[in-house]
Formats: sequence, structure tokens, C-alpha cells
Amino acid sequence: MLSGERKEGGSPRFGKLHLPVGLWINSPRKQLAKLGRRWPSAASVKSSSSDTGSRSSEPLLPPPPHVELRRVGAVKAAGGASGSRAKRISQLFRGSGTGTTGSGSAGGPGTPGAAQRWASEKKLPELAAGVAPEPPLATRATAPPGVLKIFGAGLASGANYKSVLATARSTARELVAEALERYGLAGSPGSGPGDSSCVDAFALCDALGRAAAGAGNGEWRAEHLRVLGDSERPLLVQELWRARPGWARRFELRGREEARRLEQEAFGAADGEGTGAPSWRPQKNRSRAASGGAALASPGPGSGSGPPAGSGGKERSENLSLRRSVSELSLQGRRRRQQERRQQALSMAPGAADAQIGSADPGDFDQLTQCLIQAPSNHPYFLLLQGYQDAQDFVVYVMTREQHVFGRGGNSSGRGGSPAPYVDTFLNAPDILPRHCTVRAGPEPPAMVRPSRGAPVTHNGCLLLREAELHPGDLLGMGEHFLFMYKDPRTGGSGPARPPWLPARPGATPPGPGWAFSCRLCGRGLQERGEALAAYLDGREPVLRFRPREEEALLGEIVRAAAAGAGDLPPLGPATLLALCVQHSARELELGHLPRLLGRLARLIKEAVWEKIKEIGDRQPENHPEGVPEVPLTPEAVSVELRPLMLWMANTTELLSFVQEKVMEMEKEADQEDPQLCSDLELCDEAMALLDEVIMCTFQQSVYYLTKTLYSTLPALLDSNPFTAGAELPGPGAELGAMPPGLRPTLGVFQAALELTSQCELHPDLVSQTFGYLFFFSNASLLNSLMERGQGRPFYQWSRAVQIRTNLDLVLDWLQGAGLGDIATEFFRKLSMAVNLLCVPRTSLLKASWSSLRTDHPTLTPAQLHHLLSHYQLGPGRGPPPAWDPPPAERDAVDTGDIFESFSSHPPLILPLGSSRLRLTGPVTDDALHRELRRLRRLLWDLEQQELPANHRHGPPVVTPP
Repeated sequence: MLSGERKEGGSPRFGKLHLPVGLWINSPRKQLAKLGRRWPSAASVKSSSSDTGSRSSEPLLPPPPHVELRRVGAVKAAGGASGSRAKRISQLFRGSGTGTTGSGSAGGPGTPGAAQRWASEKKLPELAAGVAPEPPLATRATAPPGVLKIFGAGLASGANYKSVLATARSTARELVAEALERYGLAGSPGSGPGDSSCVDAFALCDALGRAAAGAGNGEWRAEHLRVLGDSERPLLVQELWRARPGWARRFELRGREEARRLEQEAFGAADGEGTGAPSWRPQKNRSRAASGGAALASPGPGSGSGPPAGSGGKERSENLSLRRSVSELSLQGRRRRQQERRQQALSMAPGAADAQIGSADPGDFDQLTQCLIQAPSNHPYFLLLQGYQDAQDFVVYVMTREQHVFGRGGNSSGRGGSPAPYVDTFLNAPDILPRHCTVRAGPEPPAMVRPSRGAPVTHNGCLLLREAELHPGDLLGMGEHFLFMYKDPRTGGSGPARPPWLPARPGATPPGPGWAFSCRLCGRGLQERGEALAAYLDGREPVLRFRPREEEALLGEIVRAAAAGAGDLPPLGPATLLALCVQHSARELELGHLPRLLGRLARLIKEAVWEKIKEIGDRQPENHPEGVPEVPLTPEAVSVELRPLMLWMANTTELLSFVQEKVMEMEKEADQEDPQLCSDLELCDEAMALLDEVIMCTFQQSVYYLTKTLYSTLPALLDSNPFTAGAELPGPGAELGAMPPGLRPTLGVFQAALELTSQCELHPDLVSQTFGYLFFFSNASLLNSLMERGQGRPFYQWSRAVQIRTNLDLVLDWLQGAGLGDIATEFFRKLSMAVNLLCVPRTSLLKASWSSLRTDHPTLTPAQLHHLLSHYQLGPGRGPPPAWDPPPAERDAVDTGDIFESFSSHPPLILPLGSSRLRLTGPVTDDALHRELRRLRRLLWDLEQQELPANHRHGPPVVTPP
């Protein structure tokens, strides 16, 4: 064995031969991307807008302990209150300094809607309920502050912004006072920040914008602006509201009247833009989350929480609103500003002829207009056919992104405290996972739908386990409650004229061999079902279907038949059958099944190969009993012994390439938010490592027995005389029988190895590396023998060198005719150089100097060159001339260098990199492989029948002749 260590059980080792210590392996499996990597979700990526630049390197403080960002209570349908929506972060409400527990406003503690609201949506005074009144700013216990940049918007020349210290409990009014003091605009120096007469004239604004295109140094251009109330907490607002990608936000100090005017202008412009308005701007009416929800009640006149007296009353009233979401803009449309649309809505209601528009309740207009939903014309959408809660579910769900994620709302975090996964449409049924299903609809059809691990999803009535195509008109079911129809108006009605979920027409052709194992058999006759099953069992399609419970028996049968050499399968037949199993698992079974199947498959192959190696080792022991001569291996015997190992090496190589392709596809198509993805990829990596080990082990054993056979035949190249009496030297491409007798054993080993690799259909890269190692061993063994023979007796002379050169040329010519000339020339280079030196005529050699000989024979080391020259036979009593002496600079290399070649410098084993050569498309043309495929299908049928009661079993159906 070529490796340095030997596993239990033992295998033959070439006792006294100069064999390599071990083989190196450079597997393309190492070139795969890091299998454990995961991309962060959109919720975990920090915003790159200007709010991050407005803080110091110190982390922001979390909200106060009494602010709980979690669901408070159960969802109720009464009162029109909004359901839970995990992705919505509402505006922080402002109220009077003392919150009333009997408030009837939305989200107030005294209303039914309070049990259905997020705690972060409550007014700040209410969030602080139960906490002792805060002391003045000067006496307040300070927490570690953060640095907040407040831009002056032209308040002072030469200053772009001022930095102020702020905590999570600092109010906007306090920060305005501090900023005015920094700008030098405060009142009397001795007055406190809250008592300055200038504070009421200025307001702190939350501005949203971006750098102007083409402006130098990223000139800021504000596009939307909101005035913060005096009691709002800017740091909390900055933490809870994140700007969208491409936008930036900052805090600006402006005059209060100017800020009000700009806010009103921005609000009106956003109304005119419709869906172009940013999703975080305030709105006066109802709002719903990304996938909808009932309206939140606005504070009424009798709510008990009216605006307080003073300048902040108006802004508190205007800011009692939630941000508009993308889903509302897509479904509800623009504001209903025209009276004609309200008349149209009333005309469709019962009794509308007697109704007067002026006396109608505005809420009725809002509700009636919602019934007039017009599907979008430029976005795919999902039409709800069955929901879970009629009061909260919407009829249309629009895809506003190329990738749309369905999931359950909630504020639960992922593993390890990571943020909850990003979800576009929230479905609140109990059997919906946090990230349930993903739909990708690019500019070109078809769309793709992929269920998350463990998520119950159906596609046209069939359970969906892997990614599948989604066409307009398809039915998509999620859990036990939701059923959607997918529509894409961009296709222009190019979908199928007949939906695929409709029952098949009478007499329709079965859709394929897999039809017999699916639920599409509903409504079929027994005869038709039997014919379809018989067509699958005897068909030539490269398909092998099985259930997970039959996997172990199926894989074991394939590996057992391959190890026993039963039947007349083609060389790569076992790999083809195993690849069909891998393909079925990757396409039809659940997401986590493929890694388990690969692990079981790799272990079965490794066990079979190890048993075969032990069998060969028992027949070819390393140590023979005393007195029993060792019989050398013949080329024919070694070919028979190595055929099973060579077959396993060829099949495992192709199977590994196929598995690598499937694993890369699985990693590419998998949901990066799947918490089990990393463990699945690790299992696949372990399975491929076992297959790597099988290839390396079979390669080691193959070259070991081949070099063991070569070792006894190589000395004839140095001793035999090709110029026998009456013999004529054969030309290039001669047959083995026409070669000199002394070369036939060595060439016979090369020919047996070449035939064996061809019969086993070994990968061309491995064929080249196998012969490369054989030539490396032959070159090192012959060169070491040549160096050893020159020490004891006269051997280095011109006549003997000519014979060796002729034998070596004949071997190289024969290998050239076999297609191995380039590899042989590369590895026999040093031996050829040494023999060429000995073939130089004596007179010419005596005229040469050490430097010229080193230049003409660069592959020889100084020690080897000096050894050949010092033992060259110049004649009786004649020693080497002084010109052959090495210079002092190379004397140490000559004295300490080794004249023998090391067997440990062999080339590494590099596994083939590229696509598999297995043919899994088109009908099976090989009759032997087709017979084995039919046998395995009937074996699976028998295993399925054994699970049925005895009175329900029957044999496989037979196709009736036409």
C-alpha cells in the first residue's frame, strides 16, 4: 500500500521495495464554496443611511426596561382593530404629560384595540405609566449618552451641524435647547435649556432625503420632512425607524413656522405621488401592514386624550397616525379624492338611490371603496380563495418585489437571538411557519415557488417538497387554511388555457411513469392505472422512484450487486443507478433527505471497497512462509485482481462529480434563511469526503500491485541485449510479440494496465495519473539500480550504455504508439539523461569539463553526475581527468548529496474537476442496464406490496398487447 499508515485488517505492502510513503490528494471538493456560509437577512443588515453616521462609536442604549417590543394580548376581531403585523413599526405617539387610563383612542389602554397593538405603538407617557415622574433634566440620573448630530439648516455660517449629547430618554425639546445653545442662539446664559424663550420658535425635524446626483461632496437634498413633537425621543425614533436602501435621514433644526410649512408641502406632494411616496411618512387615515390588516381607530372627540394646551397640540393631533405600507398602496390605491368614485361606490350599495353623499359617514365611503378592488396590471399577485380570518384577510396580495416571502407575523427572533426573518405577506394561521414559502417572479416566466423546510405547501393539489415552476392560474395552498391563485398580468394571457388542477378529460394520456405513484390517479379507472404502472416498471426512461422507507434496501441491493459482479452491467452501470437514486431524492423528496441519502450511500461504497481490498490482501500476502518462494505476479493475474478495485474507482469518480453538481444546485436553490441549511451542507461535505477516500484508496491499491509486478521486470532493461543474432529491431507501433524478449514483461504490465483502465472506463484524468505514477516508479527504480551497479563492478562503459539506450528507446516508441508518449517522455527524463551521458564517446567525454557536463545534463544532481564520472571505465589503471573534478562551490553538494532517487516525491493525486460523464437523459439504450433497472423497480414494488394486508396484495401488472 502506498500510504504511510495501514488500517485494521491489513493489506499487502511491498516489503523491501522503494515504495512511496504516501499519496497526496487535492480534491475538487475543496474548491467548493464554504458550505456553511449564510447570507444575513434583510432585517439583520444595518442601514447605511446618515443616521448611523450621526452616532459615536459607542452603541446606542436599548429602550427603557418598561418598553416591551412584544405582542400584548391575543388577536381579536371585534372593534375593527388591526391584527398583529410583525414588520410594522408605528410612529411614537405623543400625549399629555399625564396619561389617562380611560382613553378611548386607538391603542389606548381603555380600548379593545389596545390588546391587539404592539407595545411600541403606545404613547410615550403611557409607556412610562407606573414609573415615578422624571426629575428635571439637570437632576436626572444620566445614562451613558450618545452623540447626535443636529444640522442647523443655515442657522449659523460656517457650521454644518452641531453635536449634542443625548440619551434614550432625551426629548426633542431638550435637544432643541441644547442645540440652540451650541449655535449661540439661546436666551440668557443663566437660563436652563427648557426655559429659553427661543425654544418655542424652533422645532426639531426628522428629514428624509438623499445626496443630490452630480452634486459635489454628496450635497444633501431633503425630500420629506416631519416635525418631532416636544415630548418625542429622537434616539428612540432613530432606532425604531430605519430609512430604506438608497435613502438617508438626519435631524434638522428649523424655525417652527418654516418647518410646519415644509411638512405640509411634503405631505401634499406625497399624496399626489401615490405609490411613489416613502413608506414611513405619516398619514391621517388608517394603515395596514405589509400583507394587510383592519384599520386602527383614530382618536375621536370623546376619546379623553385630546391635544394639550400650547403650541404642541396641533402637532400631536397630526402625528397620531401610522406609516403607510407598500401593501396598502398596492391594494387600496391612491387617496380617493374625487367625488365621482364615492358616488360610484354608493350606487352599488343597497339603498344607494336614497342616500345623500353629504350626510354619509366618511367611514362608509372608505369601506365601500375597498370593495372595488382592481387587480394591478404590471405586478404579479395572489388571489385569495380561502383564508383564516375573514376580518383580517385581503382578497389580493401583490408582489412588489421580485422575491416574495409568505410567513407568520410575530416578533420572535431566530436562533441565537438573531432578528426574525423578513416577510412580505403575513399569514396568521397557527400552522404557518415564520418563513413559510418563497416565490420568485422575474421579468421572464416562469415564476418559481420554493417551500421552506417543514412547511406544508401544496401546488395544484399535490404536496410540494422542492422548488417548482409556478404558472398563472396555478393553485398554491399554505397550511390547512390558505389557498391562493397565482396571476401574472405581464404574461398577457399566455398561461395554459386549461388549468392543470382540473381533473383530466376522459381518455387523456397519462402524464408519465411517475403518474402511477402520485395522487393524480384520482378519477382513473383500474385498468388505466394498471397500464400506467406496467409502463413504468418496464419503461426505458432513466427514472427510479422510491419511498424513503425503501431507500436502505434499494441502495444496499445496488452496491451488493456491483460488489459481487453479478450480471453483465456496463462498467459505469452501478454509478448510473446510484445517480438515479440521488436525482430522485434531489427532485422529489423533502429538502433534508438528500444529505442523509448521500451519507448512507458513501458508507455502503466504502464498506464494499474495504472488503474487496482485504480479499486481495489475503490472496497476496506481504510475508510468505519460510521456505516457500514468492511467486511473482503476472500481468494477467494482476489484471484480474485489480478489476473490481478499478471499477469502483471509475464509478466513484463519476458519482462524486454528479453529487458535487447536485449539492451545488441545492446550495444555490436553498433558502438562505433556513436554519438547517448549514447542517445539511456539512452532511453532504462528509459524504463527499468519504467518496474522496474511496477513490484515493482504490488508486493506492491499484498502483501498488502494478508497481509490485513491474519491479521484477524492470532489471531486464539494463541487462538484456536488444542486438541478438539475426534479430531486427522493431519500428514504432510494433506489436508486443515483435519486441525483444527482455522488454516484453515490462511492456506486458503497461499493456495490461492500459486495457484494464479502458475496460473499466476510468476517467481520462485518472488514466493519465495512473501511468504517470507507473512511469515515475520505473524511472526511479531503474536510475537507482543504475547508480548501485556502478559501485561494485565495471558497468559504466560505452557498449553497455548503447544497449540500455536502445532498450529505453524501444520502450518509449511502444508507449508513443499506445498514446502515452508525452507522459513517458516527461517521467523518464532523468534516466534518459544519465544513459545519454554514458553513451558519449570516450574521446569526447575526456575533452569535456565539469561545467560543460553540468550544462548538458541539468536534471542530474551534482552527486549523481560525480558518481557516474568517477566510476566511468576509461581503461586499465586510468582514472578520471582533473577536468571532471567539481569546483569548491559544489564540493559540499557532491559529498552530502544522495545519488538515489526518492520515491516520496511522486506527483499528487488530483481528482477530475468537471461535469459527470453519466448519461441520465433520454431512454436507456443498454439492454443490460435496462434489465437491472427493471429488476430494481420490481423489487421496490414487492417491498411496497409486503406492507399491505395479504388479501390486498397482487403481482405487478403486465402491459396488454395492442
